[in-house]
Amino acid sequence: MKPDSWRHGVTPYQWLVLLVAWLGWVFDSMDSTIYALVLQPALHDLLHSPGGGPVASDVIGWYGGIIFSIFLIGWAIGGVLFGVLADYFGRTKTLVFTILIYAVFTGLAALSHTWWQLAIFRFLTALGIGGEWAAGAALVAEVWPESKRAKAAGILQSAWAGGFLLAAVISLLLRDYGWRPMFLVGVAPALVALLVRLWVREPERWVKARAEERQGGGTRPWKLAQLFAPGLVRSTLAGSGLAFVAVFGLWGATNWTPTLIRALPDLHGLGASELTSRVSYATMLLNVGALAGYFSFGPLADRVGRRRVFALMCLGSLVMLPVTFLTPRTYAQVLLLLPLLGFFNNGIFSGFAIYLPELYPTRIRATGAGFCFNIGRLLASAGPFITGYLVTTLGSFNLAVCVVAVIYLGGLLILPFAPETKGKPLPP
Repeated sequence: MKPDSWRHGVTPYQWLVLLVAWLGWVFDSMDSTIYALVLQPALHDLLHSPGGGPVASDVIGWYGGIIFSIFLIGWAIGGVLFGVLADYFGRTKTLVFTILIYAVFTGLAALSHTWWQLAIFRFLTALGIGGEWAAGAALVAEVWPESKRAKAAGILQSAWAGGFLLAAVISLLLRDYGWRPMFLVGVAPALVALLVRLWVREPERWVKARAEERQGGGTRPWKLAQLFAPGLVRSTLAGSGLAFVAVFGLWGATNWTPTLIRALPDLHGLGASELTSRVSYATMLLNVGALAGYFSFGPLADRVGRRRVFALMCLGSLVMLPVTFLTPRTYAQVLLLLPLLGFFNNGIFSGFAIYLPELYPTRIRATGAGFCFNIGRLLASAGPFITGYLVTTLGSFNLAVCVVAVIYLGGLLILPFAPETKGKPLPP
């Protein structure tokens, strides 16, 4: 290993922390992706049409959008709630609890017999998914060395694409067994919670900050209120706005990719199993591009700054969503475009694991990161619902997604007001 390698000086324990947080986020992503992959077959089973015939696509879009929105609301609530709890009780304890929550309720979703039961289980799953990110991002940021933090955060966020790929592979393997076994597989992350409990201790930064806070006699305001103190309100508003744009675009547009694939003219007539296979391959390619975006964000952010890379991702998403959903007419053409879409539309999320923990001091780091990432998600929960409405109005998923893509203009307008953290140490 060369002495100037960015990996030089990283201890085995720091790698262990990153690995455990990465695994938690992989399964987090897998559990959140399962629904997108089984949306159509699950709702075809749960929504019974008159006469027992196939359920219309606009009905699938409507109820699918409602469940997506409920899921995002749960994600937002969990992210904010468990972000606060991670600052009070510790990153590791919160990580264990949130992983158990999303594992158990993903498995229970297999028992759904109505669309609203599935919606309830997805809401409860999302509470854990939202909280896991806030605790994990703060944990990695506080354990890793200052000069290597951005690259570690990029690796952490790559777990999201890993979870997407894992969900696609599982979907491929279970394509002949229906949608319920997909949710049962979601129980597996409970094993990661055990690893966290056994191997990972609380960061020294947090232990010290929490001890100082207790010695202060509790004179500070409630942690959420501290996010809007004069020196932090700009960071909070900018971080929340950027997260809103990214989440709205992802869940309102890109996560409808499986539906785009199923509607391609050259795939009409394929059996359910073969169609599921094509959707899985497409999801894999989307996330190959996402992986490239995740790994690229950190080095680019260290070189040119956080704001410029966010701008690149917003501009790329603004262009690639209409190109991907409007121009291709065949499955092969879609496969060529999906990696580019994934690079920009998913790659932007690597920036939040880097940027948001850099905006706040240790005593409110998880609260701040969890609030920004998830209050934006709460606002963006309307995205799938709006997309479903646009589908019924415009008569096409493709046109609906193109309208949703305009949200990335908002990201470009927010960035001039966002603080630049390139080259600055993590606030104490």
